[in-house]
Amino acid sequence: MTVNDARIAPNQAPPLQDYDVFGCDDALVEAVDRHGGRAALDGLSTLGRLAGSHRTLHWADQANTYTPVLRTHDRYGNRIDEVEFHPAWHHLMEVAVSHGLAGAAWSGGPAAHVTRAAGFMTWSTAESGHGCPISMTYASVAALRTDPEAAAIWGPGLKSLVYDFGLRPPAAKAGLLCGMAMTEKQGGSDVRANTTTATPLDAEGEYLLTGHKWFCSAPMSDLFLVLAQAPDGLTCFVVPRVLPDGTRNRINLQRLKDKLGNRSNASSEIEFDRTWARRLGTEGRGVATIIEMVSMTRLDCVLGSAAIMRRAVTEAAHHAAHRQAFGSALIDKPLMRNVLSDLAVESQAATALGIRLAAAFDAADPAERAFRRLAVAVGKYWVTKRAIGVAAEALECLGGNGYVEESGMPRLLREAPVNSIWEGSGNVNALDVLRALTREPECAEAFLAEAGAAQGADSRFDAAFARVRDDLTGLAGFADAEFQARRLVERLATVLQGSLLVRYAPTAVADAYCATRLAGEGGHTFGTLPARTDTKTILHRAQPRLG
Repeated sequence: MTVNDARIAPNQAPPLQDYDVFGCDDALVEAVDRHGGRAALDGLSTLGRLAGSHRTLHWADQANTYTPVLRTHDRYGNRIDEVEFHPAWHHLMEVAVSHGLAGAAWSGGPAAHVTRAAGFMTWSTAESGHGCPISMTYASVAALRTDPEAAAIWGPGLKSLVYDFGLRPPAAKAGLLCGMAMTEKQGGSDVRANTTTATPLDAEGEYLLTGHKWFCSAPMSDLFLVLAQAPDGLTCFVVPRVLPDGTRNRINLQRLKDKLGNRSNASSEIEFDRTWARRLGTEGRGVATIIEMVSMTRLDCVLGSAAIMRRAVTEAAHHAAHRQAFGSALIDKPLMRNVLSDLAVESQAATALGIRLAAAFDAADPAERAFRRLAVAVGKYWVTKRAIGVAAEALECLGGNGYVEESGMPRLLREAPVNSIWEGSGNVNALDVLRALTREPECAEAFLAEAGAAQGADSRFDAAFARVRDDLTGLAGFADAEFQARRLVERLATVLQGSLLVRYAPTAVADAYCATRLAGEGGHTFGTLPARTDTKTILHRAQPRLG
C-alpha cells in the first residue's frame, strides 16, 4: 500500500469487533461478582465473545436491514397470519435462548436473575430488537406462577434452552416463547379502559375473546398474555397461537407496526374473533396477576437501556482512540475526554443500578421485595431517559461518521426511546412511584435503607440523601405531589445510583457522579465535568480491550 492509494480511507478507526463485550465491561463484571454471580463469569465471557464477534454484528445488521414481513394469506387465499424473519433473526434468538436469557433464570440456582441480567445486557449490546420476545418470555413465567396449573402446562417450555421456531401446538415444541397483547386504541397505558370481551365457555377457565389489540409484541410467539373484560371485570388470559389439536387459534394479524426503532422485531395490530383463551388467576384480578410480570419487563427496560449506553460509549471511545485531529488522537483532547468521561460515568451508574435491581429478584426477604417495588419504577423512569441522551451524544463523538447508518450509531439512537415508552411512559412510572410511596410505606423504608448505606463516605452524597429523606417524610402533605413527581423520581434515582457508586465504584467515577449529578457542579449537557476529574481512570474502564 502507498500513501497515495485512494482505495484506502485514511484516519479511520478499525471496526469494533472480535472482543469480549462482557469481560471488557469492568462495571458489569464487578457488579455480577458483587451480587453473587462469580461462578457465572466464565460463561458470561463466552457470551461476551459471541456478542462482540464479527459474525454476530453481521447478523444484527442483516436483521435490521431485512425486516419482518407479514403474510396474511397463502397462495390459495387461506388465512395463515404468519411473519417471516431473516435467518439472522433466528440466529440471534437461538443464542439468546440457549444461553438462558429467556425463561431459564426461573429454574433456580445462585444469583440466577443477576446472571441472566448480565447476559441480557451483554447480548443486547449487539442487537436490541430481538430482546423483546426474550424479555417477555422471561417475565411471563412470573405471571404464570400465580396459577400452578398453568405453570405446569407452559412453564417448562418457557424455561427451555431450545429455540424452536414455528407455529405448532405448544405441547409438541421443545421450547416456547411468550408475547403480550395489553394495549388498545382507546386505552394505552390505561389498561382498565380495555374493551376486549371474554365470554366464558362451559369448561372451567376457558373463554372466547373478541376485540382489537393496538399493539401485540412478537406475534409469532407460542403464547400471549392478554387482558380482557370478563363478567367480573378485567382479567388476565393465556392465549396460545396454536390449539392442542393443531388448528390455528383465531388471531388475525392486521398489520405490522412501522416503528421508529426496534425494527428487527415484529410488532403487530391484531383482532381476536372468538379466540380461545384460558383464564390466568381469578376474574377481575387481571392487573394483580400481571403486576409481577410488569416489574420484570421494566427491569429489562433498565438493562436494555444500560446495554445501549455501554455500546454507544464504547463505540465513541474506540473511535476517539483511533481518530486523529489537529495533531493528536481525539481521545487526548481535553474537551473530548470530558465528554467521553461524562458519558462513561452515566453508563457505569446505569449498569450498577441494573444489576442491583436484578439482585433484588434473587432475594426472598420482604425488604428486598419492598425495595424492588419502588426502585424498579425509579430505575425504569430514569435510566431509559438517560439512554436517549447518551446515544445522541455518543453519536456526535463520531461526527459525520456517526450519522451514517453503517456506523451502527443511528440504530442505537432509534432503539433508545422504546425502553422509555414500553411498560409505561415516564409519567406512568413516576405516578407508580408515588403510588408505592403513599400506599406501601415499607417501600420508602427499604429504599432509604439501601441508599443510606453510603452515608458518611461523601459529604455531597450525604446532603443529597438528606434532601431525599426529607422529601419522602413530607410527601403525604404535598398537595402538588403529582405535579412534582418527575422531580422526586429524578432525585430518588440519582441518590440511589450515587450510593451504589460511592460504595462500589472507583473513587474517580463516584467523585465525578456526586459532583455533577448530586452537587450541581455539572451542566445541562454531557461534557461538563469539573476540571479536577480523573478522566484517565474513568476512560480506562470505558475503552474496549481488543485482542
